[in-house]
Amino acid sequence: MRIGLLGTGPWAQMVHAPALSGHDEVEFTGVWGRRADAAAELADRHGTRAYDDVDALLADVDAVAVALPPDVQAALAARAARAGRHLLLDKPLAATVAHGREVVEAAREAGVASVVFFTRRFHPGTDAWIAEQADRGGWFTARAEWLGSVFTTDSPFGASPWRREKGALWDVGPHALSVVLPVLGEVRRVTAAAHGPGDTAHVVLDHLGGASSTLTLSLTAPSAATGTTVELRGEAGVSTLPENSDGALPAYGRAVDALLDAARTGRPHPCDAAFALRVTEILAAADSLRGERTADLV
Repeated sequence: MRIGLLGTGPWAQMVHAPALSGHDEVEFTGVWGRRADAAAELADRHGTRAYDDVDALLADVDAVAVALPPDVQAALAARAARAGRHLLLDKPLAATVAHGREVVEAAREAGVASVVFFTRRFHPGTDAWIAEQADRGGWFTARAEWLGSVFTTDSPFGASPWRREKGALWDVGPHALSVVLPVLGEVRRVTAAAHGPGDTAHVVLDHLGGASSTLTLSLTAPSAATGTTVELRGEAGVSTLPENSDGALPAYGRAVDALLDAARTGRPHPCDAAFALRVTEILAAADSLRGERTADLV
């Protein structure tokens, strides 16, 4: 499969480009970016071609990998799908539900495969744990904490304009939802959403099966307080998502494998654009509630 990369930022440099250039079953065809000099530098580093025109890249590939802000990603993903190109996308799918829906509809109409890189879903053991907990059922509640320090350290992602604007809800919220939803099932309603310190968001979800879940999401946590936890409590007792030492680079390689499989078989991947759209709908609903209902005591 010939894959072109759209995007040249830190994530593209650290994960997308190295994974694509090192994958045995794909041809890393080229790079397009909003800055031509950055595209040329990244392409040269990985022995591929820099494209000045995105349509020229689309004409030369079977699929695109996208490492761009969600508002930019959505428009280009829909454009690529209409050109018949398979999609390897990042989260969140889009900055709005309407734009996310355009991506899903374009992919469906063109009959192309899509995979969205919810990083933890491509780590070893995660899907096995999810499947085991979903089969057990009887869960009463779930607690997911996704705490990062992007804005409190010298992280290369700290200057990202879209992260500054959208915050942890939209950046790490998709990761938490990608684990919770397959276990507890469809969300019936977002019952509460509130601001915490910095960009921290607290979200409460009501699931169709009767369980509830809480999400605590932050990119402004102290570095000593960062980490990821997903804990389930129910009839089977307590179960916690296993820790993982695998990095983003091998996980992205598995996402490439997933796209190859979906394209070959025609079977949708669990983390396809349609799933990512549902995640976007939940994020938008939570965003609309934050700060709406408070009871000040001082």
